[in-house]
Amino acid sequence: MDVRTLLAEYAEQPISTQILLTILKDYNRPYDKIMELMSQGDLIQLRKGLYMTSTLINTNRPEPFLLANHLYGPSYVSLDSALFYWGVIPERVFEITSVTSKLSKRSTVENTVFSFTHLPLAYYPVGIKSVRLTDKQTVLIASPEKCICDKVITTAGVNLRSKKQAMTFLVQDLRMDKDRLRELNLREMAKWLPVCPKRTSIKNLIEAIAEL
Repeated sequence: MDVRTLLAEYAEQPISTQILLTILKDYNRPYDKIMELMSQGDLIQLRKGLYMTSTLINTNRPEPFLLANHLYGPSYVSLDSALFYWGVIPERVFEITSVTSKLSKRSTVENTVFSFTHLPLAYYPVGIKSVRLTDKQTVLIASPEKCICDKVITTAGVNLRSKKQAMTFLVQDLRMDKDRLRELNLREMAKWLPVCPKRTSIKNLIEAIAEL
């Protein structure tokens, strides 16, 4: 089986250098072969040590959410990307937004911007879901409840001092769907309060949604 055929099996996944070295195990100079595959346009480098195949190899591609998970970690898709995915906001967003426990960062891959926003480690792990997008692609994404909390916490200047302010921010500023808000698991959100940044804002948000 030739190299291009072997690479095609990984078309829906980011490919690490370790996997490439396994595929190229019969080559005396596998790193030179990696450079050759890149120069031919068969491989695209996402970052140091991480690649994906081009459409010359296979028309299947990794989903942008999966690329985000692999580009910078630990991270999970959240904020506007997750809010749209769950149907909480109406506007599709073209930047892939994620949250990380590391430093904030932005990257551009194939004309798509990937942003990663820092949140504290104690709060970071709550409310993360594993979602299967295709048979070969499973991603980490904030639950609807978590991405709303993340949005409040990471939006500069937002300090929700009352239930009225919270509802104005959700429905008027962010244009969130009220019916979708009514479906949220408020008990789960309340469990996160001890580790939440902007705890008062999140408490007011929970109480405002409860009155819908």
